[in-house]
Amino acid sequence: MSGRNTVVHSMHDLGLAAWFGGGLMGVIGLNGAASKAKDPTERLRLSSIGWGRWAPVQFAAIAVHGIGGIGLILGNKGRLASQGEARTNTAIKLVFTGLAGAATLTAAIAGSGIAKHADEGAKSVTEPSENASDELKTAQRNEKWLQWSIPLLTGVLLVLGAQQDEQYRPVAGFGGSLGKKVKGLVGR
Repeated sequence: MSGRNTVVHSMHDLGLAAWFGGGLMGVIGLNGAASKAKDPTERLRLSSIGWGRWAPVQFAAIAVHGIGGIGLILGNKGRLASQGEARTNTAIKLVFTGLAGAATLTAAIAGSGIAKHADEGAKSVTEPSENASDELKTAQRNEKWLQWSIPLLTGVLLVLGAQQDEQYRPVAGFGGSLGKKVKGLVGR
C-alpha cells in the first residue's frame, strides 16, 4: 500500500462488524427473548418491533461497509493489479458481500410478512402455530434460514478480511524484514 487508508478501512471493518454482530444478536437474543413471551401473539409483534428498529442501523452499517470497501479497492488498485492473491480474495469478498446483502434484503421481506400476520401468533418467531396461515408459515420458514445465513456470510467476510490483512505482512525469511537486515549487515 502506498498510503494509509485508515478511514475507509475503519468504515469497511466497523460496518461489517455491526452487520455481523447485529444479525447474530437479533437471531439469538431478540428472537430468543421474544419467543419467551407468554402470549403467542406478542412473540411475533415484539420481534417485528425489534427488527424494525434495527433495520435503519443495519442499512447504515451495510452502506458504511460498502463505501469503505469501494475506498479500499480504489486505494489498493496497484496492489490488486500486481498481486493475484489479493485480487482473488477481493473477488471472493465481493461475491460473499452480494450474497449477504441479498440474504439481508430477503430476510427483511420475510420479516415484513411475519409482521403483517403477527396477530396469528406463533410457537416462536420462526416456528408457526398449528393454525397459522400459509403465508405466515412460508415467511417464518424462510426467515429461519435467512436470519442464520446473515451472520454466517458476514462471518466469512470477516475471515476473508483477516486473511487479506495478513497478506500485507512481509514473508518470513530472506524475502522479509529479516532478509533485509542480513543484507544490510553483509553489504557493509
